[in-house]
Amino acid sequence: MFENEVQTRCAICGTGVLLGIVLVLAHLPLLLLIVPIAVLFLGLVADPEETHAVWYGMLNTLGIFDLSGLTDAERLNYAEKRHYFWFGEVGMATMMSGVFAVPVGIFLAGRAEITLAFIGAAILFLPLFVFLPKLIQKAMKADADAAIEAFGKNEQVKRVFWTVFVAMAGLVLARVVDPVTAQQVVGIITGMGG
Repeated sequence: MFENEVQTRCAICGTGVLLGIVLVLAHLPLLLLIVPIAVLFLGLVADPEETHAVWYGMLNTLGIFDLSGLTDAERLNYAEKRHYFWFGEVGMATMMSGVFAVPVGIFLAGRAEITLAFIGAAILFLPLFVFLPKLIQKAMKADADAAIEAFGKNEQVKRVFWTVFVAMAGLVLARVVDPVTAQQVVGIITGMGG
């Protein structure tokens, strides 16, 4: 996989462009264009080995990464690129938990105020973000200890978790203290206000 550098870069950039087109055609908030821009940027500037590390992190989250398939030289090389491996893990965990949290948020937005819908989706997102990858790895009988030994513990998960938690707590507090401010913040976040 990823033997040809030009094909790898074209595939990654194409993914970013297609994702951007989908987001624009779906009339989603422009703030979400950060994701396809990041994918496009990764395709343009990332070293193929860094791309491999991101891919292996994504596979590890799904419980289908086999560390024993790598040579000793590859293990040492990818261990030096642990941040990319972690980025892949965090990105895949975010996508998997978003698959459940986003539809719940959309469902709640039709029945409650947007602030409550966002808070409900975030409350669902946080435990899924932390525990869903662990459940999948356990179900797949993945050797998570070998990946931790090679790449270290992923500290990015804690950072993402606490960032979302603090943002959610701030919204709840703003909602209780000043509902108008909370509505403006949610409007800015979702791109529907200003």
